Amino acid sequence: MALTFYYGSGSPFAWRVWLALEHKGLSYDLKVLSFDKREHKTPDYLAINPRGEVPALVDDGFAIFESNAIVEYIAERWPEGPTLFPADIRQRAIQRRMIREIDNHFVEAVEHLVLPLLYQADAPDAAERTAKALEELRGEFQYWETALSGDWLGGAVPSAADFTLYPSVAMLGRIETRKPGTVPADLIPPKMAAWERRMRALPIVEKTLPPHWR
Repeated sequence: MALTFYYGSGSPFAWRVWLALEHKGLSYDLKVLSFDKREHKTPDYLAINPRGEVPALVDDGFAIFESNAIVEYIAERWPEGPTLFPADIRQRAIQRRMIREIDNHFVEAVEHLVLPLLYQADAPDAAERTAKALEELRGEFQYWETALSGDWLGGAVPSAADFTLYPSVAMLGRIETRKPGTVPADLIPPKMAAWERRMRALPIVEKTLPPHWR
């Protein structure tokens, strides 16, 4: 099996795929692309992903991109071993719904915070946009606090929904590291805070921590 994973350090979308690969215990060749050098825009990479984004996965010549599609491919291509999705069709549908909610709402809320804090701090409305984004995130965390009925989003074990949400939650810690005092200490409610600690303690999370965060 020739499996190549194209990754960009700090991309939450690439991180979720990396977590899925490690969760399944697969062997793969990791290709880290430099955003600064625009390696994700080279002709060779555009032949794999014409959108010029990470992640991408190449399995024996078959290229697939878009993180959720890759995770589902991994789950179906290698069904043996630890699972990424529940076997029950309704529980699987719920988890897929959660993943889409995360992308459509939580990830968007984090992006609303990242822009004025890290990339547009000099904009005249940066403070206003930051405050609005924090309130949006607070609402999202309250939603997931209610949705979390056990240790993990997908049931009794970590699965695709957890691997989808965690990289964006971890991004808040990265923001706080770069700009201390900007992320309120009470932003994450108790159950979600405990979930975040459980995720952070997983060996695969430590192994796949973005290299430039170390």
